[in-house]
Amino acid sequence: MSACKCNAHLDDPRAEKLRQIITKYRNTNGALIPVLHEAQELYGHLPIEVQKAISEGLNVPLAEIYGVVTFYTQFSLMPKGKFKIQVCMGTACYVKGANSILDKLKEKLGVDIGDCTEDGLFSLDVCRCIGACGLAPVIMINDEVYGTLTADQIEGIIRKYQERPV
Repeated sequence: MSACKCNAHLDDPRAEKLRQIITKYRNTNGALIPVLHEAQELYGHLPIEVQKAISEGLNVPLAEIYGVVTFYTQFSLMPKGKFKIQVCMGTACYVKGANSILDKLKEKLGVDIGDCTEDGLFSLDVCRCIGACGLAPVIMINDEVYGTLTADQIEGIIRKYQERPV
């Protein structure tokens, strides 16, 4: 197999690291998911240029890569914020008022579901279940879970992250 051409963002310093990731997994069965994970960690999301580079480097059809990226919720086509907010919309959370939590987050952050704030600090998404139904309604910011929430608590939670050093 030929060397990876990896045309993703040629003038981007991350392109060489992406080439190394692809090369590391090139002859490994089941390499696609680990390569996608490492590429997303490197770029913050998986733009089409990165998917094309992975397609060429692993000799996997671009359609297959796109299918995997859009099927699994841990992969993203769009940039995400430093703080990734997920609002649980599972049955328990929904019944206990997750919609009001989501509405407050949209208002406070000035973004819609799937968007990232202009400063790159926050992104907002919904998920079907966080697995903390007894604490409903629940949000998760990166790996931190906040439960038994009310809309009135959202401003204080957001402020806590805004005050963290970048």
